[in-house]
This record gives sequence, C-alpha cells and structure tokens, in this order.
Amino acid sequence: MVPNVPTVRQLHAPASLGLDTRASFRQEAVGVLEAMPEGESRLVIDLSDTRHVDSAGLGALMLVQRRAGERRQRVALRSASEELRFLLMLTKLDDLFELEPKQA
Repeated sequence: MVPNVPTVRQLHAPASLGLDTRASFRQEAVGVLEAMPEGESRLVIDLSDTRHVDSAGLGALMLVQRRAGERRQRVALRSASEELRFLLMLTKLDDLFELEPKQA
C-alpha cells in the first residue's frame, strides 16, 4: 500500500500584486487549489519576483487562503518581502500563512 504523499504545487505571483492583477492571480490560484486533492495538499506562492503588494493584493491572498481552508489545504508564502511580512503581522494575518524563506 502506497502512503498518501501530500500534493505540493507552486505558483509565481506577479511583480505587482494589486488592483490590476488581483482577479487573474486569484482565479489562477483557486484553479490550482481545485485541481489538487482536498486534505493534505499545499500551495506555495512564490513571491520572489513580487515587488509590490497593496491592499487589493492582500485581499486576493486572503481569499486564496480562505478557499484553501475550505478544502483543508494549506497556503505557504515563499520569499515574501520584509514589507509584506510586516503588513501581514500588522494586520494579524501572519498566522494564516506558512512563511518560507527564499530557496537557494
């Protein structure tokens, strides 16, 4: 019997996650979540190229996290800038996401 191996998918966030890009990013992320099995799946959002996140972008991340939670999936943010980490902490949203360092 093969043990259940958690499904992990990665999604690159745009350079600017805000009003102009939030809808397409959210749609893409939710599509990835829905293509993965419910339960032990994990979506890693790579923010290494993202230079700006505004309130609309933060809202999109929260909606992606909410959808993942409904499906018992997890969302990790990789390479989040210090500014985004501070914003997450300030808004008390840092507990919603796993924060990962930049990968070598």
